[in-house]
Amino acid sequence: MPVFGWVKTVMHRPLPDGFEVKQARVVKRASGWYIQLVIQSDVKIPDPPIGGYAIGIDVGLSHFVATSEGELIGRPRFFVDAQHRLKVLNRAVARKQKGSKNQQKARQRVARFYERIANRRKDFHRKLAHHLCDQAEMIFAEELNLKGLAKGMLGKHCLDAGWGQFLETLRWVCFKRGVHFQKVAANGTSQECPSCGVAVKKDLSMRRHECPECGYTTNRDVASGQVIRNRGLASTEHVAELVEACRSVAVGQTVQSCGATPSREALKQEFLKAI
Repeated sequence: MPVFGWVKTVMHRPLPDGFEVKQARVVKRASGWYIQLVIQSDVKIPDPPIGGYAIGIDVGLSHFVATSEGELIGRPRFFVDAQHRLKVLNRAVARKQKGSKNQQKARQRVARFYERIANRRKDFHRKLAHHLCDQAEMIFAEELNLKGLAKGMLGKHCLDAGWGQFLETLRWVCFKRGVHFQKVAANGTSQECPSCGVAVKKDLSMRRHECPECGYTTNRDVASGQVIRNRGLASTEHVAELVEACRSVAVGQTVQSCGATPSREALKQEFLKAI
C-alpha cells in the first residue's frame, strides 16, 4: 500500500479465479480496520431472463414483508429493542471524565454496539432476500418514496426497518442468482382489488381486504403484494412483446439483406416502428 507499505491482512475468503484486483479501500469501523477490494473480470454476465413464476412483495411496519403467496414476515425491531442498552452505554460515557481514556473506551463500546445493530439488520436482509429468491423466478416490489417516509411520524421505525437497504440487497441477490427483479408504481396498491381491479377504499385501521364487487377477501398487505405482482406481470408482458418484435424485425432485416448483418441504426428505426 502507498505510504504504509506491506500490511498483513486476514482474508475472509480467497479471490475467485479469473479476477484481478483493481482498487483497494481501507475503512475504519468500530470493530477494527478493514480493506475493501474491487475485483474485475472480463466475463460478461447476462441480465436475468424475464419469465417464470412471479411473486410480489409489500414492505410495511405491521409486517416487514407480505408476499403475494400469503406469507407474512414479521419486522424485527433492531434499534428499538436496543434502546435501553444504548441508554446505559451513553450514560456511562457521560459519567467518565471528559477527555480521559476511560471516556474514549466507553465511546468505543457505544460505537461497537451501533455496528452490531447494523450487522444484525444486514444479516436479516440478506437471509430474507435469499429466502424470497428460493420461491420465484421474478420478484416485483414497490417504488417507494423513502425520504418522505423517513420524515413522517413513524420515521424512526421506518429507518429501523431499513427498507431501502433491503430492496438494494434484494436487487443484488436476485442478479446474483438469476432472478428478475423489478419495481412498479406504488400508488394505490392498497386501494385496489387484485382479483377484479376495482378501487376498494380502506383506511389504515382496516387490515382486511374485502371487495364488495367480486367478494375476494384476504389480508390487506397480501392483497397489496398481489396487486404489485399483477402490475409487474403486466409490465413484463409488454417488454416481452417489444423484445419479440425487435427479434422478428432483426430476423426479417437479415433475410432481406441476403445474409448481411443489419446496421445498428436500421435495427433501431425498425424497433421504433414496431413500438
